[in-house]
Amino acid sequence: MNLPTIRPATIEDTDVILHFVRELAIYEKAEHEVLATPAHVQRTLFCANPKVFGLICEQDGAALGFAVYFFNYSTWQGRHGLYLEDLYVSPEHRGKGAGMALLKHLARIAVDQDCGRFEWSVLDWNAPSIAFYDSVGAKPQSEWIRYRLSGAELQALASA
Repeated sequence: MNLPTIRPATIEDTDVILHFVRELAIYEKAEHEVLATPAHVQRTLFCANPKVFGLICEQDGAALGFAVYFFNYSTWQGRHGLYLEDLYVSPEHRGKGAGMALLKHLARIAVDQDCGRFEWSVLDWNAPSIAFYDSVGAKPQSEWIRYRLSGAELQALASA
């Protein structure tokens, strides 16, 4: 058995990405919130100038998991940062090093792109992921409260 490998996602991975998105949503008890379609994924990840990027983790020809990330910006650092939107490995493939391979690959991208930081969010009840992130030296940022504006509230503010 070979070690997991990481490669950039391609348009041919659209269905695989959506499969992992749905698995992740089920795990996070939010499957009903998944609205993404193949057209959405293709229009955003595989357009001429994408602002979001995908990675596929494979082993012996099988997709084990994926990651989706984008670059943000820190005015205080005067540098870009890498934000990890999703990292997911199917349950039957956990423990094979796929998650660590994805995280290391993303860290290399952040360093190669001169990013000042590499950040992500994790649900407060997701103990296995929290333990995993703690094990690599990541530090929770408890002094910040994350806000979200979406749906009708987003539309109302935009049209006010």
